[in-house]
Amino acid sequence: MGAKKADPKRRLGRRALLVGGVALVVGGAALERSGLSRLWWRLPGAQKPRVAGAVDFAGARWVAASPANYRLADRPDDYRIDRVVIHVTQGSYASAVKVFQDPGHGAAAHYVVGADGQVTQMIRELDVAFHAGNRAYNERSVGIEHEGFVDDASSFTDAMYAASARLTAAICGRYGISVDREHIVGHVEVPGTDHTDPGRHWDWDRYIRLVRAARTART
Repeated sequence: MGAKKADPKRRLGRRALLVGGVALVVGGAALERSGLSRLWWRLPGAQKPRVAGAVDFAGARWVAASPANYRLADRPDDYRIDRVVIHVTQGSYASAVKVFQDPGHGAAAHYVVGADGQVTQMIRELDVAFHAGNRAYNERSVGIEHEGFVDDASSFTDAMYAASARLTAAICGRYGISVDREHIVGHVEVPGTDHTDPGRHWDWDRYIRLVRAARTART
C-alpha cells in the first residue's frame, strides 16, 4: 500500500492558519511598539543611560560599591522611592567603604556619612542597594550609613548630623518623600531585621528638625 494522498483543502487550511497566526503576531507587535517604547523602563533591571562617577548629591564623592552588593534598576520608574533608612556602621568610615567594595559582603548602602561630614556615594539612587535586609524596603528606599557605634553617643557629631540632614532633605525633595518618622526610619524599624541601629543615642527629634530646615532652605 502506498501513502495516503494529502487533502488539498486541509493543506490549504493549515497554511492559512499559520500565515494568519504570523500576521497576527506581527500586527500585534506593530500595534504595541509605541506602547512598549514608553513602558520599557518599567521592567526591573532595564538601564537608563549612566555617566561613570556621577553622583546624585552635590558635594558627595564617588566610590563604587561592588556590583554584587546591589541590583541595577531604574528607580523611581520601576520602583517608587518613599523611604530613607538610617544606618550606623558599627565601625569607622574607612571600614564601611572597604566592606561595601567587597563582593563577598552581600550588602551596601547608597551613601556613607563620616564623622567629619564627608558624604560618599557608593551606589546610584537609581539602583537597589542591599542595605535593609528586606527586599521590599530595599526596592523602595535610599540607605544612608553613618560612621560610628550605636552605644557611643559621641559618634554622632554636629558635622555628621548637618551633612546627613542635607542629604536626606535632598532625597526627600527629589522623590516627594514626607519629612517625618514614617518615611525616615532607622534600620531597626525595617520589618524582619535583626539590627538595632541607629540606636538609642541617635537624636531623632534633632535630626528631623535639621532635615526640615534643610528642606525649607532648598525650596
